[in-house]
Amino acid sequence: MASDTDSARSRLPARHPRRARGFHRLAHNEPVKDPEALHALLTPEGRALLDEVRGTDPARELAVATRLRRTHPPDLVSAALGQARLRQRAVAKFGARDAARMFFTPDGVEQSTRASVAAHRAGRLAALGVRSVADLCCGIGGDAIALARAGIRVLAVDRDPVTVAAARANARELGLDALIEVREADVTEVGTGGCDAVFVDPARRGGRPGGGRIFAPEAYSPPLSWAVEAARTAPRAAALKLAPGIPHEVVPEGAEAEWISDGGEVKEAVLWFGTEPGTVRATLLPGPRTLLSRRLPDPPVRPPGRYLYEPDGAVIRAHLVAEAAEEVGGGLLDPTIAYVTSDALVTTEYATAYEITDRMPFNLKKLKALLRERGIGTLTVKKRGSAIEPEELRRKVRPQGPNAATVFLTRVAGAPTVLLGHPATL
Repeated sequence: MASDTDSARSRLPARHPRRARGFHRLAHNEPVKDPEALHALLTPEGRALLDEVRGTDPARELAVATRLRRTHPPDLVSAALGQARLRQRAVAKFGARDAARMFFTPDGVEQSTRASVAAHRAGRLAALGVRSVADLCCGIGGDAIALARAGIRVLAVDRDPVTVAAARANARELGLDALIEVREADVTEVGTGGCDAVFVDPARRGGRPGGGRIFAPEAYSPPLSWAVEAARTAPRAAALKLAPGIPHEVVPEGAEAEWISDGGEVKEAVLWFGTEPGTVRATLLPGPRTLLSRRLPDPPVRPPGRYLYEPDGAVIRAHLVAEAAEEVGGGLLDPTIAYVTSDALVTTEYATAYEITDRMPFNLKKLKALLRERGIGTLTVKKRGSAIEPEELRRKVRPQGPNAATVFLTRVAGAPTVLLGHPATL
């Protein structure tokens, strides 16, 4: 990077020595780190720059920055390019239309709820008759936006000034500022008595930017125990957003626990208060499709049948594999692994069905020979209960040929096993 910077600096006109001194910082195109920098992007000059750099290819950022800094303040150019990059990343969560108008921080993009999941939660609160919500630890405002679009008035609170500035800007840019009040404060010191409901999304990363994930609920900021007490005092309802890996043992008495996936990817767990105490559910988006716990015993273990069913991740996290197995009349390949097997192909919304064509004890040499015999060049690798990694397997078997298949690395009654098959259709 230093050589690129030195080269770019040598091409700058001699009449701009002051800007040249700041160029190394600009070359990194860092996103805004203080409210003033974000406010600068909201000025006419900042907005014009954002329009100009929209969709910039990362490979061209250095050249674009070099050109723009000749007529604009270097820090503003850097902030605009950093913001453009964040907006590109945010499309996956917020959609292209909203992401192009919103303002983000790096942690805000990383930690925000996907819009479809936030809309599902907001819809549930609206259906409970909630008309006002205290959104505690609001971040850049993704959940507040969903709540406001559901017709709910929002008090959005966060203690980070840059995050608060972004949340205010986002409410204004999306035309929702009449419904969203953003307040900079410590959520533990904010009174929520004027709101029907409480929504809490505790920070689950280290204190410094880009910090690692925190898995212990009492290490969240604020701790889970505080969030639960805040939820219990809400007049009508409350929802606490948690990591999907939260142990079932920490679900407090009287709460409903919901695990949510979107497009097959598990996104979060939610503890609900004021709904159905003790209920456990898996919700699959789009839909929603909801599987409720019936507290069934574990499915029986049986030999592999013609079909293998892979339950959705939310079903697995919610411990509802037995409910999914009952739907297809199946049993487990192994008592410790969430693969369901059956001789019947049954339509289910909660698992993906595969037709199994081959079964063998785990043996790389024999698997490689089988793939070569079948002309398998496109290989999808799935694993549960196996130590070998998918990329390692592909590297060792070197699939070649015109056909496609799915290989499952798993255990059958405790024995390492390979199952080969393909997605099944009725």
